[in-house]
Amino acid sequence: MGCIIFNRVANFCRKVLNRDSSTRVPEEQTLQVYQRPEHGISRKDISENALKVLYRLNKAGYDAYLVGGGVRDLLLHKQPKDFDIATNATPEEIKKLFRNCRLIGRRFRLAHILFGRDIIEVATFRGHHSDAPIQVTPPQDKQKPQLSSRSEEGMLLRDNVYGTVEEDAERRDFTINALYYSVKDFTVTDHAKGIDDLNNRIIRLMGDPETRYREDPVRMLRAVRFAVKLDMDIDPVTAAPIRELAPLMQDIPSARLFEESLKLLQSGQGLETYRMLREYNLFQQLFPILSDHFTENNSSKTEKMIEHILASTDKRMAEDKRVNPAFIYAAMLWYPMMTRAEEVSFASGLSFYDAFMVASNDILDEQVRSIAIPRRHTTTVRDIWQQQLRFSRRSGKRAFKTMEHPKFRAAYDFLEMRSLFEGSDIKELALWWNEFQDADYNQRGQMVANINDGGGTRRPRRRRPQQPRRKKPSVNS
Repeated sequence: MGCIIFNRVANFCRKVLNRDSSTRVPEEQTLQVYQRPEHGISRKDISENALKVLYRLNKAGYDAYLVGGGVRDLLLHKQPKDFDIATNATPEEIKKLFRNCRLIGRRFRLAHILFGRDIIEVATFRGHHSDAPIQVTPPQDKQKPQLSSRSEEGMLLRDNVYGTVEEDAERRDFTINALYYSVKDFTVTDHAKGIDDLNNRIIRLMGDPETRYREDPVRMLRAVRFAVKLDMDIDPVTAAPIRELAPLMQDIPSARLFEESLKLLQSGQGLETYRMLREYNLFQQLFPILSDHFTENNSSKTEKMIEHILASTDKRMAEDKRVNPAFIYAAMLWYPMMTRAEEVSFASGLSFYDAFMVASNDILDEQVRSIAIPRRHTTTVRDIWQQQLRFSRRSGKRAFKTMEHPKFRAAYDFLEMRSLFEGSDIKELALWWNEFQDADYNQRGQMVANINDGGGTRRPRRRRPQQPRRKKPSVNS
């Protein structure tokens, strides 16, 4: 009861004093309307399906705008990845207008209009939290959340508070996303000098940065992603709290961070994004396992592997080639997994193969707690890793069976990548498998016979000499 009274008093004070600093910064909100000749956006550059949604909403008497990244990219003469729409129609009213509509989300209620594989996302204008009941919800509270609720750390848990287009603009994350295009009169409405920031190449957060980051810590990732993607600089005031608040990322659901990680690593600028994320202490929150392998001069095998795989991914994206997220995760986590395998083997006395299998499961289980990598990808990661052990077993029929594995090509590419950072034995192994793939059946048989060191005759097994006690492994990868 005391908590409810406190919240009511706090809401009243915000209204009276106009101190909702998370969104209301009147001095920054300078409305500007650009007519058709002033902005250059043409309907021919907008998705036909997005136009259908806009026209139908307008015809039904609702206000509807193309908003956010779609408008921003059109103004920058880039092809938008998707087209989002904001309207004063509620999700339920949108659903009545479109039979091909489904409502999604609990934290933010959204409407998805489906045109085959093309999805047009429609959001209702959002209002201020101080205009609706806010409940501070402890993590252990199982009660049904209200229209707007926050965690004790200030993170928004639910945000279905509807408002006007002006309030919606104030609730946007960055000024360059507070841009609204209307098909009624072909104008672009700029609520926060976003076009000036576009021209000056500045990423600027709306409102008080610390409060906005606490509301949604993913905004820190978005600031970095937009800065790299659009070749812009993050405003110093916007950047200032990021390093300190980066640990808030640990409170974000791991499933959401998986989607965000794909946007970051498969953006076509993954390497530069990674470097900036590390600079702001954000990458360490996404991949905490890797932190122990980071050095001041980026000299560890882990760091070299990460930079190599992201540079290769950027190149493939530029060439419009397919990219498998599992291969990226396998590369990034390989050396931490190998270090863990050595530690397990030392501590338990298990054979390295058994320790390798234990470490593979442990590392992936730990990573999934931060980023919910789907099972289809973790299965591929395990396959790629396990094949690395099998590559050295080439006698008899083993080499032929290894080539029949469904993930052979990915595993071989991984072995070839390892040869860039590891010893001569891995380089020789990668060269042997490269030659083996290109050889005909008889040549392959001869190569295997040479491995057996006698035309295929088996050498008798010898008992291994007693090995000295292994030293405790150290993190040097």
